[in-house]
Amino acid sequence: MIPIARPLIGDEEKAAVMAVLESGQLAQGSRVAEFERRFAERCGTVFAVATSSGTTALHLALLAHGIGPGDEVITTSFSFIATANSVLFTGAKPVFADIDPATYNLDVDHVARLITPRTKAVIPVHLYGHPADMGPLMELATQHGLAVVEDACQAHGARYRERTVGTFGAGCFSFYPTKNMTSGEGGMVTTNDEMIVERLRMLRQHGMNRQYHHEMLGFNFRLTDLQAAVGVAQLDKLDDWTAARIANGGYYTTHLPQEVAPMVRSDCEHVYHQYTLRIPGDRDQAVALLAERGVQARVYYPMPIHKQPFYQDMGYHDQLPHAERASHQVLSIPVHPSITAEERSQVVQAVNEVLELVSV
Repeated sequence: MIPIARPLIGDEEKAAVMAVLESGQLAQGSRVAEFERRFAERCGTVFAVATSSGTTALHLALLAHGIGPGDEVITTSFSFIATANSVLFTGAKPVFADIDPATYNLDVDHVARLITPRTKAVIPVHLYGHPADMGPLMELATQHGLAVVEDACQAHGARYRERTVGTFGAGCFSFYPTKNMTSGEGGMVTTNDEMIVERLRMLRQHGMNRQYHHEMLGFNFRLTDLQAAVGVAQLDKLDDWTAARIANGGYYTTHLPQEVAPMVRSDCEHVYHQYTLRIPGDRDQAVALLAERGVQARVYYPMPIHKQPFYQDMGYHDQLPHAERASHQVLSIPVHPSITAEERSQVVQAVNEVLELVSV
């Protein structure tokens, strides 16, 4: 079976972890500081602050911008639930905009129609590794004085108009094992705002600005030096892995029907955290038929957030037709950098066979 994801851990990561173990400094320390510095340099921001996960990165980024009870934050319903839950963690209310059906990212025109006096921030998600339409979104945010928190958890190194994602607002990244790079678990917030970075550093460590001096209510959302050591080693490999993902995605697009392949905007660089198809027929049957042909496929995401039972119980009954349609049609196939040429050909053959069997 060709897996949907295959985390790559090599000798460099193992040696880095052993060095930390032998040093005796296991918690947040010099390796975390190095990881933050290196990640900020790669993104092109002044600062980066490491956290325990992508979810905590989103949570703290919102808190650092002063988001709290009574506020509204506009975001997408077509994402992993952590995007919206991070808003709830602050006491604010998520407000869901529909998506652009071509890119699966926020429909900026719909965002504009949802802004109220309570709107304080917007969270665009660079879904599957394709950047959101940040130009008009930033213009809208500037016009209304909104904070922008980018959910770039699937988009390490993706670019919009030659600019790296995570540099428009506060960028939030995840290092979960299946992401484009990993530290096992972990997150990062990128920013150029010194005031925001000071708040982030206090919030992740019980509100301390110096030892045992607590300025605010904070959390234990620290990254460990063990995780940071893995992250630093992975950073050295990220360019090659990204090139492989882009090459694999390009191969699929060349060899699969245009009507099912993902669209890539001409002003964007898609880093293919997922290569996501639109299945015109029975998607569940397609998953089963691909498995029979040795290809693991997954659905990201089969239910929009506003349709989740928890959100339904809170009274969310939005009508978001593009997000809802996508949730019934999308299907992701293996695109990770460790796929061999033979496996890539096998995936294409399997998908083309299955499309003929399930098309309506």
